[in-house]
Amino acid sequence: MELDSFKDKKVGVLGFGIEGESAIEFSLLQKASKIVVFDLKPRQGFESQTIKRLEKRGVVFEFESQKIDSSFELLVRSPGVPIDSQPIKQAKQLGIKITSTTQIFFDLCPCPIIGVTGTKGKGTTSTLIYEIIKMEEDDVFLGGNIGNSPLSFLDKLNPASLVVLELSSFQLQDLKLSPHIAVVLMVTEDHLEVHKSIDSYTEAKRAITTWQTDQDYLIANTDYANTSQVIAGSKAKLFEISSSREVTRGCYVSNQKIICEGEDIIDVSEVFIPGKHNWENVCAAVMAAKIIGISTEAIREAVKNFKGLPHRLELVRNLKGVKYYDDSFATAPSPSIAAIKAFKAPKILILGGSPKKSDFSELGELISHDSTIKAIIGIGIEWPQIKLRIQNAGLRIRIIEGCKNMEEIVSKAAEIAEPGDVVILSPACASFDMFKNYKDRGDQFKERVRKLN
Repeated sequence: MELDSFKDKKVGVLGFGIEGESAIEFSLLQKASKIVVFDLKPRQGFESQTIKRLEKRGVVFEFESQKIDSSFELLVRSPGVPIDSQPIKQAKQLGIKITSTTQIFFDLCPCPIIGVTGTKGKGTTSTLIYEIIKMEEDDVFLGGNIGNSPLSFLDKLNPASLVVLELSSFQLQDLKLSPHIAVVLMVTEDHLEVHKSIDSYTEAKRAITTWQTDQDYLIANTDYANTSQVIAGSKAKLFEISSSREVTRGCYVSNQKIICEGEDIIDVSEVFIPGKHNWENVCAAVMAAKIIGISTEAIREAVKNFKGLPHRLELVRNLKGVKYYDDSFATAPSPSIAAIKAFKAPKILILGGSPKKSDFSELGELISHDSTIKAIIGIGIEWPQIKLRIQNAGLRIRIIEGCKNMEEIVSKAAEIAEPGDVVILSPACASFDMFKNYKDRGDQFKERVRKLN
């Protein structure tokens, strides 16, 4: 796609989120003749001042509608709009050119892109790569699924710049270019309410490597079978990462040290973010930084200083010897499994939420045999499904149910917690039955924990 692809065109934007708004601004900048925004949500669900500001600039909004007609010359899909949705099908039938905010950026970006995907850990890894590079390079940008559309900084880039992008399956599924350095972390079951099957989910992520050549680089956690499926057939130079075995070429954990290409980088005791899964994220970031040419000293300092991202096993407070962790971003079983494995201390878990068609068998098996779990506070629609997978639930583990809000949840956790315990909000589910989203759930948890005395 060229810059003039938008000029004097009637452009439809599907979805009015962060990416949708960036597509609108980009279309305005490129002098599109008309811009129409479609979103199935009602107008009241959005910030009115933003809508009014854009309407004054000629943007038309069609809420609770996705009806596309032949007058459109270009359609921009936001990540939240499925590629098999009705408006996409309509556009294809009418011969309208379809693109996405991610595809536009890849088409026009003048510099190397480091793309990071995985089921969980991609935000942490992307941010850590960015922080490491910043130690020695000023001209680096972070965007993508992390909440900052790369179109917002496209005009600041030049061939010497570097871009780090967190890429979700929804951003990758129709992408026709791949990043220069692709990072594929753990890929496990997620988003099956959209992708329908694990094979469909992994296929959606394959674009991160599909278009790579032998001049590109691939960093992959091949300890996970689904990750291997995502990277199958890649022509890029492969570097493996692992927290459990030595790899021939890549970065791994051995004897409590992170080792990259034969060089000791840092002791895992110096890594602030907890858990074996976060060692894997650090390995991926270290490997990417080494490929770029960042010094070991800069890598070590950045890793030591990195405190992680909000709602990802975030230490909220240590009160009376009890540590409270916000892992609200864990909206599927795999990150909750990782959170449980991250601590050897006695644990009080907060589990449950709204459905994502997840399989809780592995989570239930782990809980059933983990003697460090002393109590579970079960919440939300999915808690009964999780409980069914726990053998002898209630015999060894104290089960607490019936909490109606976060105040009751945190109060109950504090009531039963003893010095040395760890309280973890890691629900393994989405949040929409009790909270606005995972951020709201995590923020409410942190607020209530900070009010404890």
